[in-house]
Amino acid sequence: MGFRILGALAAATAMLALAPTPSAKTTVPARTADGRPDLQGNWTNATYTPLERPAELAGKEFFTEKEAAEYAQRRERQFNSQAPDDIHYDNAIWQSEPYQKGLSSLRTSLIYDPPDGRIPPLTPDGARRAAERAAWRRSHPPSEAIENRTLAERCITWGNEGPPMLPPGYNANLQIVQTPGAVIVRQEMIHGARIIPLDGRPHVGAGIRQWGGDSRGHWEGQTLVVDTTNFNDKINFRGSTSGLHVVERFTRADANTIDYRFTVDDPNTWTRAWSAQVPLHRTDAQIFEYACTEGNYGIANILRAARLEDKAE
Repeated sequence: MGFRILGALAAATAMLALAPTPSAKTTVPARTADGRPDLQGNWTNATYTPLERPAELAGKEFFTEKEAAEYAQRRERQFNSQAPDDIHYDNAIWQSEPYQKGLSSLRTSLIYDPPDGRIPPLTPDGARRAAERAAWRRSHPPSEAIENRTLAERCITWGNEGPPMLPPGYNANLQIVQTPGAVIVRQEMIHGARIIPLDGRPHVGAGIRQWGGDSRGHWEGQTLVVDTTNFNDKINFRGSTSGLHVVERFTRADANTIDYRFTVDDPNTWTRAWSAQVPLHRTDAQIFEYACTEGNYGIANILRAARLEDKAE
């Protein structure tokens, strides 16, 4: 599944360091042959910074450096405690490197707008749909049918490989390839490759709906802006509908950092749009193949039982 084993305990200690901020670098980023900021290479968005600000940090937008180190260490201990002691298994060794994991900045949440660092409340319609989904799950066990399993387990999407691109628990690496006419973002998680045209073409027609939406990019000064619409209703990004609209901004901050920000909006789901910042840090790690279905006997057995039922009918 694209896992990468860390070979030394010392590496795990080093991973707790705060990831470098753009202000800590002075190197002028390289440019492509056509004069655009060069976003190419392998990057990671691995972080312990939570998407939403925890309740105990309400009203606190930034950590001090001491608080950040203590928070990262606490998250590391919490993660390692997921495995029973009698297994003698350290979950952390399955995490991808580098900056694994530390905090991506001194922010107490990836979300910076709204200022409280929280996803805005659901609209009445969004709350109704959430309640209906919860009721449906209670009456439809996951083992009942393949359609009841998660999209991630069915190898369709984890919902965080983008857009918007959110840090996964592992396989947090991605590769960016750039040409004058397009940018390609290849994810290690679920092996997705998003092609973003830069030639000014309009979005596809409203009748075409896709898991990852329809992305179109353009340059605003030194920033690549990517506008994505035409999502389907099945992606259900945190309760979203096909009205989901994502705007991403990629700005090369220095030789080793891309300042990645996104704004998410869906009037059918949230009372207002919300935005987050997820720095991408350069990595020398390879992008490994994501082998999703091998050994997934649960999925195979559910399908086998369904075919037996079909035969009986």
